[in-house]
This record gives sequence, C-alpha cells and structure tokens, in this order.
Amino acid sequence: MAFLEEKFGEWKPVSRGAGIAWLCIYALFLLYAFFDRSGFLFPDYVNLIIHEGGHFFFSWFGHTIMILGGTLGELLVPLLCAAGFFWQREPAGFAFSIFWFFENFPYIGTYMADARTAALPLVGSEESDWTILFTQWGLLAQDQKIGGIMRTLGWLSMLATMAWLAYRTRLDASSKTNSGLVLRKTSPIPFDGQGAEHEQCRDNPNA
Repeated sequence: MAFLEEKFGEWKPVSRGAGIAWLCIYALFLLYAFFDRSGFLFPDYVNLIIHEGGHFFFSWFGHTIMILGGTLGELLVPLLCAAGFFWQREPAGFAFSIFWFFENFPYIGTYMADARTAALPLVGSEESDWTILFTQWGLLAQDQKIGGIMRTLGWLSMLATMAWLAYRTRLDASSKTNSGLVLRKTSPIPFDGQGAEHEQCRDNPNA
C-alpha cells in the first residue's frame, strides 16, 4: 500500500457525510439484492446492454471469444472506470466501480448455474452463452457449482468493498480531527504589546 501511495500519491479524502451516504446506499442495495428472487436486479439492465455490446466488439476475435465477450464486456467496463478513478485517487468513485464490477458476479453466476436447465430468459439467442462455453470446455456438469462460487465471490467482494470505503472514511475523519487538534495546540499566543510594556515598567522603576 505504501508503495502504491508513493507511486500514485495519496487518496483524496472522503468526507464523513459522503462516506456514510455511500455506505447506506450500498447496504440498501444489498438488502434489495438479498430479498430479490428474480435473479435480475435493476443495474443488470445496464449490464445487459454492455453484455450485448461485448458480443459485437469481441466478434472480431473468433467464435469462442465472441460468446465470452458479453461477460468480458460486463467486467471490463467497470474495471476501466475503476482504473480511471484509481489514477485520479478518488476513493468514492473507485469503490463504486469495484462494487459495480462485483455486482455482475451474482448475475453471471445465476446464468452459469442455469447452463443445463436453460430455464432463464435469453436475449438474442436460443442457447445460453454458458451452455455453449461449458459444453465446449467439458464443464457442463459443474455448472451449478461454478455458478455458486461466482455468486458467493460477488457477495463477499461487495462486502469487502464496503469495508474498504468505511476504512477510508474513518481514516480520513481521524486525520482531519488530529490535524485540528495539532493546529489548536501549536497556534501562537496573541502578543499584547501594551501589556508587555507595562510589565517592563514594573520591573524597572526608573523607566
């Protein structure tokens, strides 16, 4: 961590209000995701558009990469956003992008686990990407296990992202408080020139 800060500079501070607000938003979203039974959350509408665009973009690199390209697109876009915020040292934006990145994992894992049953709705295809890919890779029998791992990884990583943002918020709040204390302790005592002159007169009766 120290090496990264030496190379890229320190993170910009996160105000306590902004940090708490973001953490509340993330917590509410996780509650919404936990109780949702559709397997398709409202951010997934955006992810779906990126997914379909990924198929088109990666179609230049062969059939397998084209099939995988939808998922690659979903993951690359938030990663590129995270890289931009990391370069600018914006912790709130970086946390948002990483949270978005891992929010894709439960959605992807749900479709991975559906590779054999093919019960979920599809867009623009009669066969799931993961049915094609797992069949090609000889992993079709492991679809539910792989999907479960993907979903679990997504949930744990979203929680870890929240923990990191909470750490940054607390650290910046503590630094601000400590800086205020140091300034109060080191502030100079106001000089009263008139009072100092009277003090000299008492010490020197001939003055």
